Parts: sequence; C-alpha cells; structure tokens
Amino acid sequence: MVRIKFQQNLDDLKEHLLVMAGMAEQAIQRAIEAYRTRDLSICELVLRSEPAINRLEREIDQLALDLLAMEQPTAIDLRFILSVIRINADLERVGDQAVNIAVRVKEMGSYANVDLPVDIPRLASLAATMVRKALQAFIEADATLAESVLKMDDQVDDMNDAAFDTLSQLIKDQPELTPPSLNALIIARNLERVGDHATNIAEDVIFWVRGADVRHNMSST
Repeated sequence: MVRIKFQQNLDDLKEHLLVMAGMAEQAIQRAIEAYRTRDLSICELVLRSEPAINRLEREIDQLALDLLAMEQPTAIDLRFILSVIRINADLERVGDQAVNIAVRVKEMGSYANVDLPVDIPRLASLAATMVRKALQAFIEADATLAESVLKMDDQVDDMNDAAFDTLSQLIKDQPELTPPSLNALIIARNLERVGDHATNIAEDVIFWVRGADVRHNMSST
C-alpha cells in the first residue's frame, strides 16, 4: 500500500512538472512572437506569467523533497526525482530568459523598427525546438531523442556567435543603430541560454533513463 501511494505521488510530481513545462514553453513562444511582431501587449503577458512559474517551481521542489523523505526509493525512482528537481530549475530559467527577451523587445519599441542583418526568428525556432524535443524525451522516457537534442546545441551556439559578430560590426559601422543592435544581441544570447537549458534537460533525461551522467562529456553527444 505504501508503494502504491509512493507511485501515485511520483505520477503527481510528473504532472506538476508537465504543467511547469507548458508554462515555460508558452512564455518563450510568446517572447519570440513579441519580437517577431513587436507587439508589446505580448511582452506584458510574458512578464505577468513569471510569478506563477516561480511559485510552481517552489511547489515542485517541495513535492520532490517530500518524496525523498517518504521512503528509500529504488535507483530509477531516485534518479527520476533528482532529474525532476534539476529539470524544474532549468524550466524556471527558460521562463527567466523569456522575461529577459520581453524586456528587450519593450526597449526596442522605444526606437524606430529597423531590419537588422541577423535571423533572430531562425535562432529562436531552433532553441524552441530543442526545448520541445527535450520535454518530449522526458514525457516518453526516450534517451535517444534526448541525445538528438544534445547534437543541436552547437548549431544554436554557432548562430549566436554569428549574430554577435554581425551586430558588433554593425554597431561599429552604423553607431546610430547601436540601441536596437544591442537589444538584438542580448536577445540572441538569451536564446542561446534557452538552448543550454534544453541541453541540460536532455542530459537529465538520459541520466534518469540510463543512469549515465553525460554532463560535460562531449564524446557522448
């Protein structure tokens, strides 16, 4: 009976994390849409979602800690709980990156809209795809799918580096474009961080499913 209750609590923990995942994913999608459309009302939706994400992060952490205190979980259950704690933190940070992007889009709204020579929407799409695939890997307990997320991280890094080089040169050549260029540069960096968090989530899925810690192990990616 105790074991059945423990399993029910594990399922409840997973459901809470999936709600968190949906909120974080929605926040980043809204922030990307705000950049694409320059719709400041969408920025406000992102900013207003942050307190709820923060509250849910705390709730999930407490649920996980309570589970650890209930009984001695099996090895795979222990890995699951530890992975949930880490994934929870990364999802909260994805929400933070969405807020950062929304703030920068609002800042850009103070200036005339200019076409910058960087493809932020493409970078955003790739980073968002990484998050979506990492979460799908978690839902399906699919370590192979998680590994595919790790292989996408270099693309995001390369695109961020290219955006940095292009925008830095633009600032030198056209100083009047410094404000929007700086904001776009910071948004690109935020999106690169989203990719990093997706990578962390994928690594935690692999740890949970296979019991293998692949963090900082480039040969595993």
